[in-house]
Amino acid sequence: MNTAGVNRFGPATWAAVAVGGLAGTEARYGLLLAFPPGSLTFDWTTLGINAAASLLLGFLTARWLFTPSVPLWVRAGLGPGFLGSFSTFSALALHLDQLLAAGLPMTFALYLLLSMVLGLLAAAAGLAMGRLSGRRSQTRLEQA
Repeated sequence: MNTAGVNRFGPATWAAVAVGGLAGTEARYGLLLAFPPGSLTFDWTTLGINAAASLLLGFLTARWLFTPSVPLWVRAGLGPGFLGSFSTFSALALHLDQLLAAGLPMTFALYLLLSMVLGLLAAAAGLAMGRLSGRRSQTRLEQA
């Protein structure tokens, strides 16, 4: 049995994911309380949350390429932990199911398309911003 990498994630990493997950879930819940989605309309709050999480995850992913010294537990706590639970595929799937059950296939299709396009564009923008930020930081360090 190959056990290489089995213990790669220590207790600090698992704890960071758990704490980040709790914080991300609470942040999403707070936004949904502040901006509740209407019944059978576009769930703008979940759409915005998922797009924001895509943007931030893209930014952090690219930025961390320039700062490999960021500990794994920090990356895991912020990425899969906080942003993974802040965004939510289950809320998207539930809303899409509700739109279909209500007989609104065009709204379903539009919401699905908008979710995918906004998520991909936000992730791409985040990656670009993270690369730019990382390059600027790297240039400053080289000049110092």
